[in-house]
Amino acid sequence: MERNEIGQRLGKLVLDWTPPPRPARAPLEGRLARVEPLDAEVHAAALFDAYTHDATGANWTYLPYGPYPDLSAYRAWVEAVAGRSDPMFFTVIERASQRAMGVASYLRIDPENGSIEVGHIHFSPLLQRNPAGTEALYLMMRQAFELGYRRFEWKCNALNERSRHAAQRLGLSYEGVFRHATIAKGRNRDTAWYAAVDSEWPRLQAAYDTWLAAENFDDDGRQRVALSALTDPILVARG
Repeated sequence: MERNEIGQRLGKLVLDWTPPPRPARAPLEGRLARVEPLDAEVHAAALFDAYTHDATGANWTYLPYGPYPDLSAYRAWVEAVAGRSDPMFFTVIERASQRAMGVASYLRIDPENGSIEVGHIHFSPLLQRNPAGTEALYLMMRQAFELGYRRFEWKCNALNERSRHAAQRLGLSYEGVFRHATIAKGRNRDTAWYAAVDSEWPRLQAAYDTWLAAENFDDDGRQRVALSALTDPILVARG
């Protein structure tokens, strides 16, 4: 490791660095999913209907907003966030049914340092354990690294075990917990951090391409090889 003239260790030089552009508010096309900019007129009703499949409301527990009592209230939230540049919200459309089934966003977009986060992930039960949901997140990750970002982040309430498991299944490594990070819905939130960096991306992309291939699924849509089996060797830390 390089040291300065007084013996202190120095980080690796980042040579020829050019900050990447911000993601465009434009669709991303996959084989199973399409990720398109959130639009209240186009998506609010379908998303609200998809979320009614979450009978207990469990998916709202760790989000800092919601649940919403009716379509009007939910649509008002969509209208308030749909046009923002950060967070930049997208809708996930399952191509087979052409139904809007969930949302996700880019946020904490920091071109100067090459860092970007995926968050506000709210997949309805129709999209959970559905390969289309996994592909949607892959499309967002792929775009970030192809634009030139160095770091792709995922953060969640440290008590949200499902989100923590999902991050690591996707190949994002555990980086620790920020204690008393925020107050959400009147309660303390410790935040767990996960990330993938650009040097890991080629192996992650190969893992996704293998998992998403049509031949990885049988005639009933069941996976032959689990994504976690492909991404687990890439993780540098688990937690």
